Formats: sequence, structure tokens, C-alpha cells
Amino acid sequence: MSNQECEVRAQEAADGCCPALLTSPLDEEQAGELAKVFKALGDPVRLRLLSMIASRDGGEVCVCDLTPAFDLSQPTISHHLKLLRQAGLIDGERRGTWVHYRLLPAMTDRLAGLLTRPAGEPLPAPAAAPGGRA
Repeated sequence: MSNQECEVRAQEAADGCCPALLTSPLDEEQAGELAKVFKALGDPVRLRLLSMIASRDGGEVCVCDLTPAFDLSQPTISHHLKLLRQAGLIDGERRGTWVHYRLLPAMTDRLAGLLTRPAGEPLPAPAAAPGGRA
């Protein structure tokens, strides 16, 4: 990157169009909550599952459509989906013998806000988990 490009980016950051990463430390509770989310996202299978759910037309997908995409058993896929649910990234609804999953945008929006908020703005508030879980 040239010096001129660096100067332009620095000026854009100063103007607020390119927000800083973190500008204040996380407290213990925030770090613990976010660690669960990042741990859930740290597995390639779960990351793929999340992307398949998030990119699906209509906003939801049946587990019966997710399982064939992997060389894993259905119980293993269900375990990965359970961890994504516990992290507050997805929710599911049973319909007959199948469960349909959908992305919970509150958590992904919070992560995006955390990683892209302008300098000096407070951290996004935690989203309430489905079923009253925090």
C-alpha cells in the first residue's frame, strides 16, 4: 500500500466512514458471551451450516436439506446446529419430523456492530436469546 493510500484511509477513518475495530475493552460478561459465539463460529462445519442457513431464500432451511451437504451423520449435524442455537446465532422450529432453521439477525448484527462501530461509540447491547435465555 502506498503512503498516499495510507493517508486516504487514515483520513476516512478520522471522518468516521471506516470505523475502528474495538476502541474500548470488553468487560468480563461481554467477553464470555462473545467467546461462546466465536467458539461456535470457529468450527468449519458450523460456519458452513450458518452460511447455508443465512443464504437460503426465504430465510430458513430444513435440516433434511443441510445434512446431505456434509459427509457427517445426521446426529453430528444436529449437534453442530445445537451449538449454533446455544450461541444465539440460529433458531429452529419443529414441523413434523423435521426441524427448520433460521438465522437470528440480532446476534449477527451485534457482531457486525462490535467489529465495525465508530470510535467512541458504546458496544451494542446484548440481544435477548429465544425463550428468555440471555
